[in-house]
Amino acid sequence: MTDTTAVSQELMEIAEAVAREAGDLVRAALGGSVTVAATKSSGVDLVTEVDQAAEALIRRRLAELRPDDGVLGEEEGWQAGSSGLVWVVDPIDGTTNFVYGLPGYSVSIAVARAEGEDPFAWELLAGAVHAPATGQTWSAARGGGAYADGERLTIGAPAQLATALVGTGFAYTADRRAGQARVLAAVLPEVRDIRRLGSAAMDLCLVAAGAMDVFFERYLNPWDMAAGALVVTEAGGVVERVGEGVEGLTVAGPATLVEQLLDVVRPALR
Repeated sequence: MTDTTAVSQELMEIAEAVAREAGDLVRAALGGSVTVAATKSSGVDLVTEVDQAAEALIRRRLAELRPDDGVLGEEEGWQAGSSGLVWVVDPIDGTTNFVYGLPGYSVSIAVARAEGEDPFAWELLAGAVHAPATGQTWSAARGGGAYADGERLTIGAPAQLATALVGTGFAYTADRRAGQARVLAAVLPEVRDIRRLGSAAMDLCLVAAGAMDVFFERYLNPWDMAAGALVVTEAGGVVERVGEGVEGLTVAGPATLVEQLLDVVRPALR
């Protein structure tokens, strides 16, 4: 094991531990009422008090364990550090599922070497995605592999696109959804079926685990995909992006299947 891999492994263990702690908080909240504290991009893009409490817990624990690192979180934004490393945090990816009592939500924590101003271009070092409703945890360390509850993941042989089960997700504003509907209309006739589970972080991990064949989604934020993207690549898959920033489209899975899906999706993008 190289020194770099050993550091990434240590960072992965921190991501796992903190994600599970936040997951315990989220799961405990299901015993009471869930209060919607705010909305974001539209009236249906929800933020709960549990999102806010979970991110506060994550930031507090990271400050104790990695005091020199920065944090980029969905709810509280950017907090600078001095180490050159930044933790990219989504306290509940899939808040709508959480509010409705559906199990498809997760805590996503990744850490990256923050070189440049574009978080999508940062070098991911480690990450973990924890599903509080099921207790599952997926994790990855750069150069050290990807894991599901400690078991090594290797992405399977790609299906043909016509027999592929494809994951996707949708934005929360009407204009973006209209564009996504056009892309979906192009994809549907070319694949076995579509799944929209509601948490991009979990979708990416399920692709790495072989529970879905490939995933695509536009308008993801860095915290939606950072940890899951590393799980995919460390399992032997690829993550390709078309376009820049949040406007970009993310496609993840086995390399040949990603290219086949991109051939269908690119002409439909506007």
